[in-house]
Formats: sequence, structure tokens, C-alpha cells
Amino acid sequence: MKQQKIVITGGPSTGKTSLIHGLEKAGYTCFPEVIRLMTLEAKEMGALSSLTTNPIASVSDPLDFNRKILSARETHYREADTCNDPVVFFDRGIPDVLAYMDYFGQTYGTEFTTSAQTNRYDTVFILPIWKDIYVVDDERFESFEEALAIHAHLWQAYTNLGYKVIEVPKASVAERVAFLLKKLHL
Repeated sequence: MKQQKIVITGGPSTGKTSLIHGLEKAGYTCFPEVIRLMTLEAKEMGALSSLTTNPIASVSDPLDFNRKILSARETHYREADTCNDPVVFFDRGIPDVLAYMDYFGQTYGTEFTTSAQTNRYDTVFILPIWKDIYVVDDERFESFEEALAIHAHLWQAYTNLGYKVIEVPKASVAERVAFLLKKLHL
């Protein structure tokens, strides 16, 4: 049976990481969001010019930073192939890089689009912007309005690549996990 690669995406502060943790607790293999670790590394190396906005817009070389994000997500994609699990979940996918670069008005070459076209996922779930759980903190700098715009860019990036995006309802983590598993017939 072919392994299913499932992306969990959405704008900032939509509950992606909580959902990933819920799936891990249910016994599923999940790959974490890579940008948190990269942001910490960039801060420690002094590569961030400020921390008042998304790190992608704050680093001294945004294209290089995005290449590193792309490479890390490609690594997760390949690592999934080495595990024997029939289903793996990703906290964000390769097309998220394109969406964020589009949102910030950054240009990118074919290395980004080719990777997004080549490394395909089986299902894409998007978590909607949810004002009741939205917070700005040390990792989420975007205003609620900016998060809405990022959400639109994420939706567009995936649909431009031919994905049918499935919106996850606003609900508890347990209910969201149940929704995903039901949609995936697991």
C-alpha cells in the first residue's frame, strides 16, 4: 500500500501545531514545522535584523532563508519515505514556502516551483483563521488581518498546484483529529 503524505497548513495561530501534537498522541508519525528551529538559529547567529515581523521578512538574506526552509521541508518529505508508516503528517508543506514568498512579495526561481510540483502530497488540510484562538507572540508577529492574507496565499498556492484543499472545522483538538481521520478513512 502506498504511503499517504498529509499536509496540515494554515495561517499563523490556527492550531496547526496543537493538531500535529494530537495526531502524535494518537500514534501517527508527524514532521514538525521547520521555521521555529530556523528562527532560533538565525536569532543566535545574529542574522535577524529585527523580530517585529515574520522571520522570512526579517533575515538579512530572505532568499537564502527560504532556500533553507525549502531544503528542510524536502528533507522531511524524503525522510517520510524511509519510515514504514502508511500515513505521515507534515506541519506545513513545500508549497507553504511559495505562499509566504508571494505574501511578502519575494521573487523565486524554478527551484522552488519545481520542488513544489515534484514533491506531491496526497491530501492537504487547511486550518481557518480563528479569531477566538488567535494570539501574537514571540513566534507569531502578524496581525489578524495579515494572517487572513497569508491564509488566502496558502489556499492559492495549493490550488494553483492542483490540490483540492480541505478546510478543517473550528473545533477542539480531539474533534479536529477525528475530522482528519474520518476524511482519510483511518
